[in-house]
Amino acid sequence: MQPLEQQPVLLLIDDSPMIHRLLTFKLKNEGIEFLSAFSASEGLELAASNRPALILLDLHLPDQNGLTALLSFKNDPRTIDLPVIMLSGDTDPANKVRAFELGAMDYVTKPFDIHELRARIQSAIRVHTLMHMLEKRAQIDGLTGLWNRAHFNERLSTELDQSKRNKTEMSLIICDLDHFKKVNDTFGHPAGDAVLQSFAKVLTTELRSYDVACRYGGEEFAIILPDAGPPASLAICERIRKAIEAKRWPNYPNIRATASFGLTDRGLDSGQTPEAWVAAADKCLYDSKQSGRNRVTTYATSGQAPRLAIAG
Repeated sequence: MQPLEQQPVLLLIDDSPMIHRLLTFKLKNEGIEFLSAFSASEGLELAASNRPALILLDLHLPDQNGLTALLSFKNDPRTIDLPVIMLSGDTDPANKVRAFELGAMDYVTKPFDIHELRARIQSAIRVHTLMHMLEKRAQIDGLTGLWNRAHFNERLSTELDQSKRNKTEMSLIICDLDHFKKVNDTFGHPAGDAVLQSFAKVLTTELRSYDVACRYGGEEFAIILPDAGPPASLAICERIRKAIEAKRWPNYPNIRATASFGLTDRGLDSGQTPEAWVAAADKCLYDSKQSGRNRVTTYATSGQAPRLAIAG
């Protein structure tokens, strides 16, 4: 499922309440959501958890120097790509040069002209937004509009870490359109593209807003289901399976499409790596194919012994 666009978030890290009040008031009509931090440690935590479109960072903070905080931002993989504008009443060229060397996007001295600062903020947010759009497009499959394999690889690792940290359930589905080569050979590639696009639409209709549907490659798809154990995930698979089985194409009335599914809530042989999870789902998908296609095979446990359960 694709994320909804939100208004840009600006994180202001400054120990002066007056600066926070001033900027919040002066920029209230700019379509920006404000986050406030009064120390470097608080700012680092907010930046990592909220990933703002821009950080305004004061050079002099009560707990540490702003340049030290900037270095922390650029050394943390969660915040390394976030643009930072330094704010300072210090006109020492050495500090300005050092800020740029550490990766600051801009350097504004106090007292600042609000109109100039507004223009610099909007310019920085615009660049960040464009870069985000390019990054996002690089992770979207052009035919189906779903996330692509690169995004899946990154997201699976993230979701597994989060599931382990929060002790929540998670499931992974790998599914494949049955006899898809025959569709292309019989009806042509435009018909095959129509089937792929329809299957993607089925996924976006049947999945929850926070599920992650990806085109894994060719006619194969991968779905990450956060906060979902085997019963709920199996029900989702069955809805998708029945929906594509019932689908009809007015321009290709003779096409009948079905899909096979492999569903797991753990890695193969209890492995915790993304590769082990994909291997488990892949094994289940293979068993679905071998058992006649158009079905769901789940990887579950009974005591200590793994078993395969087939539905459909």
